[in-house]
Formats: sequence, C-alpha cells, structure tokens
Amino acid sequence: MALAVVRDLREHRVPTSEEELADFETDVLAGFVLARASAGLVDSTIRNDTNHLELIRDWFGRPLWEMQPADADVYFGTVLRDANPSTRTGRAAALAVYFQFLELRHKIDLHNMTGRVVECPLDEINRPRASVDPQLRIPPTADEVEQLFAGWREELVTCRKFAPAARNYAVARLAADLGLRINEARMLDLDDVRWELGRFGKLNVRHGKGSRRKGPKPRLVPLINGADRSLRWFIEDVLGLFDIDPNSHGAPLFPSERKNIDGTCMRATADVYRRSLAEAADRHLPAWSGKLTPHVLRHFCASELYLGGMNLFAIQELCGHAWTATTARYIHVHATHVEDAWVTGQRRVADRWKGLAQ
Repeated sequence: MALAVVRDLREHRVPTSEEELADFETDVLAGFVLARASAGLVDSTIRNDTNHLELIRDWFGRPLWEMQPADADVYFGTVLRDANPSTRTGRAAALAVYFQFLELRHKIDLHNMTGRVVECPLDEINRPRASVDPQLRIPPTADEVEQLFAGWREELVTCRKFAPAARNYAVARLAADLGLRINEARMLDLDDVRWELGRFGKLNVRHGKGSRRKGPKPRLVPLINGADRSLRWFIEDVLGLFDIDPNSHGAPLFPSERKNIDGTCMRATADVYRRSLAEAADRHLPAWSGKLTPHVLRHFCASELYLGGMNLFAIQELCGHAWTATTARYIHVHATHVEDAWVTGQRRVADRWKGLAQ
C-alpha cells in the first residue's frame, strides 16, 4: 500500500497579489461584522470592536492575520502601556474574537493565499488583564436624584420639543428606578412591556449585556420602585406623539423622530440619552455636573434598593449581573458589615470590662 503524501500546513506558498489580499481583507471584516450581528450583538458593541481592530491595523500597517506574539507584546506593552485599563482589555478582547473568527471561517483560505497558519498573537503570557482596582462610584443621594428629576419634570412643560425630551426623561427614570443599562432600554420594543406578568408588570429585556462578548443575555425585570407609573405615563401620554403604529410588531418603546427607509421610527442612539442626562444635571443638579452618567444612576438604584431592604441576590437578578461580587460593588455605599462588626467588637470589650469591674 502506497503512503499518501503529507504536506506541512506551514509550507510556504507564493502569496497572491496585493490587490487580491486587500479585497479579501475587506471581505473578511465585512463578514466579521455580519457574523457578530447574527449573534445578536447591538450595533454599538460591533462598532466598538471594529474601531479597536482598525486602530490596531493602522499601527501594524499590515493585515492583522500577520500579527505575531512579538508584535502584540510591542503594541500592548509599549504603545498602550499607559492607556486606560479598559481600553487595553477591550482592544485585546476585540483582537482575540477576530482571530477566533479567522480560525473558524478562513483558516484554509488564508493558508491557500498566503501560506500562513492563523494563530492568535495573544496568549496567557501577554494577554492584558482587566484592572484589579475597579472604579469606585459613589452615587448621589436620594434627595439629589429627586432634585434632578423634579427640575427635569418642570422643564418638560415649557420645552420646545416635548416628545423627545419626555422620552429621554423616561429612559433616565428607568436607569434610576430599575438599574437598566442605556442600551437595554433603547432596544426595548412596545411588545416587551408585559403588564400581565407579576404584581406590577415586567419588562422583557431581550438585549441584556452578556459577559465576554457572548451576545445578549435576556432577563425579565419587574416594574418595581414606581417604574410602572412612569412607564404608563410615557406610553399613554407621550408615545402617541411619535407617529408610530402601536399595534405593529417590533415598534420601539422609545422611538426617535427620525424614520427608516420603510417609514418606521428609528431608535435614538445611546449618546442621545447620555447627553440629555448630562445636560439635565448641568441645569438641575450642578454639584454633579460632568459626573452624572447613566451608569452612576444604575449604582444609585442598586444602593437604594439595598438600603430599602432588598437582599443582594434579588438585586443581582434585577441588574443582570453574572456574579454576586459585581453586585456587591454596587451597594458598597450602604453596606454596613464592617461597622456592624466594629460595634459588636466594642460591645464584647465593654462586657469584659464590666465583668472585671464587678
């Protein structure tokens, strides 16, 4: 029996023309974007990943599939040495998932065209680690948040464009009352409001943030903390001003004034909500000017619910956290286990002295 000829995958092949490689690189990136959209990732996440890849490509000057571990060492160890830790880990994660895509979809094509075997330049030695010191966020007090929304409500009476202003107010209220992320709120459809579920109704949050870019993590969020009242007000008094058919499937709960090609309403971008909250803080809560973000309101929600007696695991489920440790960082402001332990210790000392005195 004759032996078959075995060829080494690393055997060098004559590369194709630069024009063909450039076209192939463009097609690969377009396929990557489509694949991530197919996985259900929101546009902002896909856009962040492609921006990261384009910045690495600009520095590298060649197709990313040519990147070696030594190149990654230089880039992350020198070029991004002093960058924000979240920037470094985000860029590394985008690069890693892109190479996973290359290995799964284009390994053979790349070898046939270039003679290269696709291999991610990041490994356990040089992969940037997330910051071990998470940012400490101390949210505003309940009185300060009420001051913000009270001023914002008064402003709605005289504002030039009531519908979008009321929409931005309603989304900020969901962040403060339920701890919803901005992208989770902006991707809600009118059909996702399920008044028949639970005691107050629930939101079907289909685009919950998933960990490690694994796609959406859906969850049901009960309309507690007064969220049912503010949402009914928005649906009954505001939503009809946006020229949408409330009976159409997929109608956005928080629509934009802009239209799609087919005449349906678009969704406002996350930046619209972040900017409107920042401007409202400038006007109605100047002590928090430049510091109040939707994520700070999310911390406020978790802290207030914990202060009101809700247990840690219920807050974890409400916020959509994978780990209880993450939730614990949100409620640190009102957690009193350290103070309680100190008081208990002082009582023990006092009891011992009392016994000696007798």
